[in-house]
Amino acid sequence: MTAAAFPKHPALDTAIAAAREAGGVLVKLRQGQERLAPRSKRAGDFVSEADLRAEALLRARLCGPQDHWLGEETGTPPQDASNVWIVDPLDGTTNYLRGIGHWAVSIALEVKGSRTLGVIYDPLRDEIFAAVKGQGAWLNGAPMRVADTDSLSAALFGTGIPFGSMDHIDDHAADIARLAPHCAGVRRMGAAALDLAYVACGRLDGFWERRLQPWDIAAGLVLLREAGAEVNGLTPGLPPEISGTVLTATPSVFAQFAQVLRAA
Repeated sequence: MTAAAFPKHPALDTAIAAAREAGGVLVKLRQGQERLAPRSKRAGDFVSEADLRAEALLRARLCGPQDHWLGEETGTPPQDASNVWIVDPLDGTTNYLRGIGHWAVSIALEVKGSRTLGVIYDPLRDEIFAAVKGQGAWLNGAPMRVADTDSLSAALFGTGIPFGSMDHIDDHAADIARLAPHCAGVRRMGAAALDLAYVACGRLDGFWERRLQPWDIAAGLVLLREAGAEVNGLTPGLPPEISGTVLTATPSVFAQFAQVLRAA
């Protein structure tokens, strides 16, 4: 696969190249002998030297003179910023540090308040998930769409389980208790950006999680919408960009999925 398989778009080309470079650095760091020096931001939430190096590289590659930056570890753009790169340099840090192969680089570009493109790169599988607003979504250059699963009982869902002292642990446990009897299964894989990409390409039929940050979901939301997913929040009409809570699924099961989760 080459970048030429994707539609020509200067910002997309830049984002794909940067994601690949950062992913390569992360793989080398994980395989090498350097101490990654993880530290805990709070119970269950880690940052490492790898996160910081990848974010510095991405910022250098992506930000031009007119661009602003919102990354997981650095950056607070002004409210009136026109072009903002929203980046998680290493989504799934705990997986990465433990040698669990489910983590990714996530990049989105917001132009005048609208998320216009998203790129999520899984270096271990060499998979680039990409989307441009109004132009579609692709996996390694081939068009991708959500699954055609048509019943809740056959649907497989992803989620992120709260950890540490998060005060919505009980709410999430109740979600799972309501949903699990009605579906084919629930997976908690530990990297929200990559989980959203899996819904966009049909590996999962839906996903939900509360209180995510912009860098967790910005790229994934572009992918989902361009791949045909329904995207909303647990509160109807309150989109994830505002609430940080994501409720998304293939259209054929979204209504049933949402009804179960909103039945609290």
